[in-house]
Amino acid sequence: MTEKTEKQKTTRTCPVCGTKLTESAERCLVCGTTFFPGTNKTKRRASSQITLSLPLALVMIAVFTLLAAGATYAALRLTGISEDAPTETPTITLTPTVTNTLEPTATDTPEPTWTPLPPIEYSVVENDTCIGLAVYYEVSVRSITDLNNLGTECFLVPGQTVLIPQPTLTSSPTPTVTLEPIAATEEACEKLEYIVEADNTLFSISLNYAVSMEALKLYNNMNTDVVYEGQPLIIPLCEQVLPNAPTSTPTPIPPYPAPNLLLPQDGQAFTLANDTVTLQWASVGTLRDNEFYRVTVVDVTEGSGDVRITDEVKDTKYIVPVSLRPAETAPHVFRWSVITVRQTGSDPEGKAIFEIAGSQSTYRVFSWSGAVPAATPES
Repeated sequence: MTEKTEKQKTTRTCPVCGTKLTESAERCLVCGTTFFPGTNKTKRRASSQITLSLPLALVMIAVFTLLAAGATYAALRLTGISEDAPTETPTITLTPTVTNTLEPTATDTPEPTWTPLPPIEYSVVENDTCIGLAVYYEVSVRSITDLNNLGTECFLVPGQTVLIPQPTLTSSPTPTVTLEPIAATEEACEKLEYIVEADNTLFSISLNYAVSMEALKLYNNMNTDVVYEGQPLIIPLCEQVLPNAPTSTPTPIPPYPAPNLLLPQDGQAFTLANDTVTLQWASVGTLRDNEFYRVTVVDVTEGSGDVRITDEVKDTKYIVPVSLRPAETAPHVFRWSVITVRQTGSDPEGKAIFEIAGSQSTYRVFSWSGAVPAATPES
């Protein structure tokens, strides 16, 4: 008991932080409190300083830390920025280096060529002839004889296999635009451009060119009869009313319909006894002075088409010249057609220039035998 009491007297307790100190200690080593000598009273530092115990200081630090964290979180929520937002990675833009390269040289695309079609194998039946096969398959007789080595006689036997050459493909002609009757009539009308002079009137121009005033107004989109100097006018010569004409109504202008072929019958054969072959067709109407029928006759047997005749006539018949008749004994196949044309002028050599004035007729064929075969000498 005495030792315990002695021990208590030899130690003192810091009244601020509770630290145990020796009796002779004048200052707390933990909180820095100064003691008065010989007493348990403490003396504050000269400066104003708040002294806290260690546990309380730790608690206050923790509270301030939590408050600061809460304030920071609230500020981030208000500004729309999240702590978990990913950090933007800077994008590196690469600038490509332009390299000059040579442009490919343009080359002409070769035009497609037609591949010849293989011949057709045909088995000959009774009464078959080379002319009939040529007309049916639209090829020349010579092409059949040359391909099968049949000679000019072209003798066929029933059951015989004959090779028929297929015609060479040709590009289709560009389709033409078919005009309406009124537009076609206006397109075909011959016109003259005229500049109105100082003393001209629409009536005087009408009398000068024998064209009615109504026709002049129609072709020039005029609503009145007034014309002025320098005004361009179109004079429709197709609307001319000739003196002593039975009617003032102009004749309808072509294009004309396709001529209807009459004679000879399609596929008709002519022998040496027929010195001439006459082609006939139906009229398409009254032709004008500069309009004709163009007749074309082609020797199909020759194959190349070089042997042909093209002629323009006013009549609805045409006699095929004897010079076109073949000289060999084997018959030749001829194809003919008719179309209406209109003369538009002449070239520097005086040769007439024509334009198409109607539709093409259908094609017909006929055969024509040549010279009399020489008599076989008797042995």
